[in-house]
Amino acid sequence: MHEAASRGRAGSFRGRKPPLVRPLPLFDAHVMNHMDITFDSAGIPLAGRLYLPDGEAATRPAIVVGHPASGVKEQAAGLYASRLAEQGFITLAFDAAYQGESGGEPRGLEDPAHRVEDLKAAVSFLSTRPEVDPERIGALGICASGGYVVPAAATDHRIRAVATVSAADIGRQFRKGADDTQDPAVLQSMLDAAAAARTAEARGEGAGGFPVFPATAEEARALGGQHGVEGFEYYRTDRARHPRSAKEFTWSSIDRIAVFEPFRFIAMIAPRPLLMIVGTEAVTRHMTTEAFADAQEPKELLWIDGAGHVDLYDKPEYVGPAVGKLVGFFGAQLAGDARRTDIAAAA
Repeated sequence: MHEAASRGRAGSFRGRKPPLVRPLPLFDAHVMNHMDITFDSAGIPLAGRLYLPDGEAATRPAIVVGHPASGVKEQAAGLYASRLAEQGFITLAFDAAYQGESGGEPRGLEDPAHRVEDLKAAVSFLSTRPEVDPERIGALGICASGGYVVPAAATDHRIRAVATVSAADIGRQFRKGADDTQDPAVLQSMLDAAAAARTAEARGEGAGGFPVFPATAEEARALGGQHGVEGFEYYRTDRARHPRSAKEFTWSSIDRIAVFEPFRFIAMIAPRPLLMIVGTEAVTRHMTTEAFADAQEPKELLWIDGAGHVDLYDKPEYVGPAVGKLVGFFGAQLAGDARRTDIAAAA
């Protein structure tokens, strides 16, 4: 599988000591400078957390950080945003429309088109902040947001550099499963349910939804294999569960997701730089390698040895090398010509 990284530069921390990064608590309460903010996304108010690094600077580079499907800003997105802010970037993690503390009805709708719009709206918000240099804005997507950030950046030239961590094609995952082995009948059954739910909603009976995760780890394994277990352990146990993370998706999410192809236009990111980070043990690693093959230079693929898909959400031994790479990547790509900052030098 690793040979798929042959196009463009690729690397890993195999046999090398990863860059020094402080221990990583799950949540971000220890970060000194952050503020809760709201901004508009196509008429829906989004709730975000803006991280401001210590120190004086006229303006700084900024990074939008998108959360996984069913996640919230206090989980993986907030962790990466806070670590990048500690290294001198202004960062913004936010809840997607219809989820978390953000507005939008029905609750639990996962709408790929709106998720892409949310990322562009976040860039608009950052562009208006006096602390931010609007010419130096990047975007980082984790899991499903690793897919959403690609079409957002492909058509929004304000995004100057793009990175993904455990990127997932959510449309492909619903069509074929995380490992491409799902029986096609599964999707057809879900589309039948989605159609019935839309009719019920038109009759005033509510949107209707289905649980994102089953009740037990055993059921998660039976339904989703190793990928299902990893998600269950992160979202449904004390490891990372959060009261506002999505417990259900609406059935009307399914027909929106099923035809979504996030990596179709990945080549349009060029000539802006792309970094993709993925674990060697991730069930979804083929999604990253295939997307990377279709991307144009400049691009770079980083393997994190031993990491599964969800390991890169919060485990220090894997998040540390990922953050170290992101700091170097964004530090170099967002440094600017005449306004080179201490970030690039530190990386």
